[in-house]
Amino acid sequence: MDMSDIDRPGPAGAAHSHPAPPAEDGGDAAQRWHRLVSEIGAATATQLTSALERIHALIASGRIDRAGLRALRDEVDGARQAGMIGQQIARFASGRLRQSHERLQLADTLKGVLAHRHRETQSRGIVLKPALKPAEVIVDASLLFSLLNTVLDWALAHAQSNIEFAIDIKSWPQNARLVCRFAHRPVDQAGEADRPPEPAALESLNWRLLEQTAWTMGLPLDRHDDALHTTLTIEFPRTATDGIEGVTTLEIDEGFAPSTNSKPLAGSHVLVVASRRDLRVQIRDALRNMGLIIDFVGSIDEAVEFCRDGLPHAMIIESIQRGEKFADLREEITNELPDFVFIEIIEEGNTFEMSGFSGSNVARVGRDVIESSLPSALMFELSKGL
Repeated sequence: MDMSDIDRPGPAGAAHSHPAPPAEDGGDAAQRWHRLVSEIGAATATQLTSALERIHALIASGRIDRAGLRALRDEVDGARQAGMIGQQIARFASGRLRQSHERLQLADTLKGVLAHRHRETQSRGIVLKPALKPAEVIVDASLLFSLLNTVLDWALAHAQSNIEFAIDIKSWPQNARLVCRFAHRPVDQAGEADRPPEPAALESLNWRLLEQTAWTMGLPLDRHDDALHTTLTIEFPRTATDGIEGVTTLEIDEGFAPSTNSKPLAGSHVLVVASRRDLRVQIRDALRNMGLIIDFVGSIDEAVEFCRDGLPHAMIIESIQRGEKFADLREEITNELPDFVFIEIIEEGNTFEMSGFSGSNVARVGRDVIESSLPSALMFELSKGL
């Protein structure tokens, strides 16, 4: 991607600056929240209505095939995602998040996100094209992780083929920029360049979450839509240069100190491999307040199938599931992502071991201390990858 192109609006295009809303609650703010609640309600209702119609059809026919089950799962998951996005937007907009200012390599963080989601993009036939220059930015690590994943979620929902990512530093002011560009219409419609863009189609719930996350982090963002392409630019005013305007040394936490957000890993995806319902319930209750997306499967074979089109951020596995099949799955995943998080639930006792203890790359939590120790273990293990 030629970074100089992002400063020149294309023909028949529409540039959209997205400043943060004013802090006070006025009529505009009320209208914005009313519109957002309506969008969340519509997204949830649409997915659940489709799922209910499918269930009625399945009951009437008395048969269900793999395709029907997958479609039903996708519809229910879509409703769940809408609810989760609504919760995250409300949390970010609350003004109660205390952010940790950390010096992070933007390119390395983005590379990690793209690598983690390689299977998902590949299964959708999307080619990622990163052109990333080194840039250190000063932001909250968990919010940056959430922002980059949301940018990718939004782009994947609309991109027709390729998604281009670029990072550079402006000449003045010396702020890092992240650019995401993709075709939101099929390439074979390129001849219809005079058609006006359709920004409303791009303003999904993922876009609302992307906006709110950037506003919370104090990052200006601009979007330019033309008849075929969309270009999003996110600027990082707090870029680590020799002189960082408005930032003192005391404000910067060196390294990757844990963020102090109430739910720093909200939106992270966890797969639980457990065959027993009582253990599933115990794990679900322990993680209930962390804002995580949690899926359950009953065997390693089901886990392999689940991971085929995309990897979660962590896998929690009951000890009786460990064996040759799990060893093969773990080797396959760690060859792709060496820092992938695995947590084993030990059948008895109050064991609490982080990965790396005694040379193991699997963290361990005893079943007797799931409620008290599993959230801490999961937060620590996931935070190491931020």
